[in-house]
This record gives sequence, C-alpha cells and structure tokens, in this order.
Amino acid sequence: MSPTTVEYVDSHRERLLDELKQFLRIPSISAQPAHANDVQRAAHFVAASLTDAGMEHVEIIPTAGHPLVYADWLHAPGKPTVLCYGHYDVQPPDPLDEWVSPPFEPTIRDGNLYARGSADDKGQMYSHIKAVEALRAVNGKLPVNLKFLIEGEEETGGEAIAKFVAENPAKLKADVALVSDTELYAEGIPTLCIGLRGLIYTEIEARGPARDLHSGIYGGAAPNAIFGLVELLSKLKDADGHILIPGMYDDVKKPTPAEVHSWSILPFNEAHFLATEVGSMRLTGEPGYSVFERTWARPTLEVHGIAGGYVAPGAKTVIPARATAKVSMRMVPDQNPEKIIASYKAFVKANTPAGIQTEVRVLSAGPAISVNPENHAISVAAKAFSDILGRETVFIRSGGSIPIVGDFATHLGIPTILMGFGLPDDGLHSPNEKYKVSNYYMGIMTVAHFLEEYGS
Repeated sequence: MSPTTVEYVDSHRERLLDELKQFLRIPSISAQPAHANDVQRAAHFVAASLTDAGMEHVEIIPTAGHPLVYADWLHAPGKPTVLCYGHYDVQPPDPLDEWVSPPFEPTIRDGNLYARGSADDKGQMYSHIKAVEALRAVNGKLPVNLKFLIEGEEETGGEAIAKFVAENPAKLKADVALVSDTELYAEGIPTLCIGLRGLIYTEIEARGPARDLHSGIYGGAAPNAIFGLVELLSKLKDADGHILIPGMYDDVKKPTPAEVHSWSILPFNEAHFLATEVGSMRLTGEPGYSVFERTWARPTLEVHGIAGGYVAPGAKTVIPARATAKVSMRMVPDQNPEKIIASYKAFVKANTPAGIQTEVRVLSAGPAISVNPENHAISVAAKAFSDILGRETVFIRSGGSIPIVGDFATHLGIPTILMGFGLPDDGLHSPNEKYKVSNYYMGIMTVAHFLEEYGS
C-alpha cells in the first residue's frame, strides 16, 4: 500500500471516526415501519458520503421497500471493475435494558466503538467509501473502475435489491464484487470467507378457538394455540439437534478433506468459545461433528421467537386463540431452498396437533454459496490482506447468510470477495454490538490496498 494513503488515513483519523459516529446515530431499523424516515436519512447520508468521496452518478433509487444507493466511477480504461456492496440498515436494538450505553449513541470503551450497526454493517461498509476518498485524495484518481450498490433491507430479506440486480445486469456489470460484512477468524488474522450458508426465514401461525377463552370454563376441552404450536415446534428437531423434516440432509454437500483439515489446524479453544462467545453451560448440536462443521457446513433449524396469549404483568387466565413462531433454516451448498420449503410445509401440515390450524408464511429464501479460492481476484485480496496484517490469509466458511452474494453469481456471473473486518465477539444482532476502532482504520487501508493491487 502506498505510504501516502496510510498517511492520509493517519492524518484524518479523528474526522473519519466522527463521520462514522454520525452515521451510527441514525436508527435505520428496516424492520420497523416507525423508523422508515430514519432509513431514508441513512440512505441520504450514504449518498452524500459517496459524493464527497468523489464517486459519480450517485442515485437514491426508490423501491417497493427501502431505497438503494448507487454510484460509479468509470475512468480507468483497461482496468477491472469492482462492485462494492454493503447495507445501511440495522437490526432492532432490543432488549434495550441490556445495553451499557444507548444503542444509537456511539460510545468508545476499551478501544471498541459500541453502537447498533457498528460492525453489521455500517462500520465495515463505510470503510469502502473512505478507502475511495483516500485513494482519490492521494492520487486524484482510482486504480480500478468502481461501482457501489448499497441497500436498506439486508436485515429484512433484501427483496428489493434482489429484484434490482436481476433486472439491471448491464448497469451492474463488473469483474468481481467486494463485500465487507463478515469477520476475521480471530484478531490479527487476515480472513477471507469462501462459503456462506443459505437462509429460509418463515413464520408459523397456529389458530385454536375463534377467540381467547376463559381457561376455567373451557380448559380441558378447547385447544390452546400456544401449546399446539409448542408441540409442533418440538417435533422439528430431536434432542441431539437432528432436523426431522424428511429430505433435509439428502443434498448436503460435505466439505472437502482439505477444508476439514484446514479447519482442524485453525487456532480454536472450545472452552473459550463457550465462555466468551456463547456464554451458556454447554454447546449443543449434532454429535460427531466439530464446532466448525456444525456452524459452517451443516443445516440448522432455529426458533427465534414465539408470540401469543397474555404476557403483561399480573394474571389473565385465557386460552389463547392464536400464536406465532418465527422459524428459520440455514442451508449448505447443493441444498435447494424450494425443495426444503415444500418438505417443511408438508411436515408442518402432517404434524399439526388436533384442534389447531396452521399456516406457514415464507418471508425470505436464498441458497448457500461457495467461492473458488483460486480465483485471481480472491488471490489478490488474500495477498493484500496479508500485506496489511503481516500474516498469511486464512480461508473459512461462515454460518451466516448474505443473499446478495448468490444474486451476484446468478445474474452478474461474478464471484464475491468476502473481506470482513469484524471480530467473533462483536455481538452482531445482540445488545452491546461493537466494532474495534483500529479495525475500522485497518479496513480502510486494506480495501484501498486491494484496489491498488487489483488495478496494477
């Protein structure tokens, strides 16, 4: 990386951090209609930042949901084109009483920046914009052609951007996509993610009586929607974590022996992982598989929440008429989301308790993806990352899902570099989400260095 780019970042550290804090103060919670104006404010903040960085043709693109932000700079003839992706929306901060400092008042403690969205994904995505700013300020131009596509619905399924990518392959034509929405395997270890699990997110609604009933008068005769839903949910997995939906494991692609070996030699302490990241009494999951296999290479099914009945203070003895559960499934390469959804719906129907009616609503679905680590752009990214951190880059998978990566592969025919700067304990989607301040600056310098190397 050119010394002048490093000097630029070093000499503007305070401003670069202050701008990120401004961004984090916007409560752009895409899942909550009450924050629709805040989501719009965040989109305008991103557009203004892209303009200030020297990007051109900056657009805020309306969609059926929250807007997309597009920009480009295409003045490097003969050089490759990089499509930078990120998202400006964030998860709800609940439960608020578990935050040490307010979720939308960025606070630095012990070298970490605490705020909702600090690591997922505002802090990481903003590094791309600031890398462009640094390169333009130092060189007056960029080493590659660049396009940006930033969305405001990643945390709610990303329907708008999926539609936009499918309908605009010419506008988004590029050689590779760059995404910073993942993490280092461990602090100081440059890490590229080459596999992501897919995600199916659903709601199951259970209906019992026509209305809430008095449990003294009707208890013992009327079906209870919550109890029926719990009974149904308990049949989805056994005590060892095996998913009991027929066909769930039919198409699971096993990791290669080389991958399994590489995971086995990564620095990992299961007791430390349990204590510092999970924080429970023990780990669970399918017997016979390592933690990496269970979290990176095996399907999972989780229940995220159950709503229904009476939960306010005091007593109200009702038999609830309705109950809803949020249920998701993570998939691995070669699994077909549509096939799994069909089997899942059939299983729910077949196992719905007597007296209960159920409805399955699919909120989003996207397949797993894998990237060839021998791709030229991936190799350049690995070298650039190693140059900055002074260690060999490792290749891992992630248990999470970034649906847009599959859309880029399907509709644009390009691979995605998953170059993240978060840490495993950043607490994504949890109270006290954080982002290490030094990793913010490191992200800016790494992205700038990658663009220089890829353009050379």
